[in-house]
Amino acid sequence: PTPPPSMMSYTVNVSNLTHDQPLSPLAIVMHSEQLQVWEIGMSASVGLETLAESGDPSSLLAELPEASVYSSMPGSGIIAPGMSEVFSLTFEEQATVQVTALTMMVNTNDAFAGVQQMDVSNLAVGESLTVNAPTYDAGTESNSETIDSIPGPAAGGEGFNATRDDVDYISRHPGVVTQADGYGASALGESHRFNGPGMRVTVTRTE
Repeated sequence: PTPPPSMMSYTVNVSNLTHDQPLSPLAIVMHSEQLQVWEIGMSASVGLETLAESGDPSSLLAELPEASVYSSMPGSGIIAPGMSEVFSLTFEEQATVQVTALTMMVNTNDAFAGVQQMDVSNLAVGESLTVNAPTYDAGTESNSETIDSIPGPAAGGEGFNATRDDVDYISRHPGVVTQADGYGASALGESHRFNGPGMRVTVTRTE
């Protein structure tokens, strides 16, 4: 009989580093080196656009090529500022293991925090790797900051909209302007600003 395949298990701990930006349910993927979910200067996929505008990770996870994905899962819910969520993923042993994790900053138009192609292939059981996730602008929705265009608790407006009215390429996020800078139409205030990393991701090999 064929011996059962050797398995690998990891935990992924995601912490919200912002002052007042809840993080949407995450998309977490353990994958081969072939997978790249986004690229600076390139157009966002529809799944990424949906996550960045509405906070829903399901269409992004559904569009990933199965051949490259070892294991993936959506987050169970919103991660509030200062809080964290832990995910456990198990799959058959692979020579190369990379992690991609991303989330919408929900008090924005289309900002997402993410790490991708984080290589954890060389982690021994019990070892961890920690990375701070930069914040990106999906480039699919104008950063108008208006009440009707931001779905988070600051505004309660629209989530995903298929129309793209911005530059249509991904870039590092410039941060939000807010009313504190005299932008009267903004639904956001001082507390919603971010200029550092949006989240911290710690991957630990457990098996």
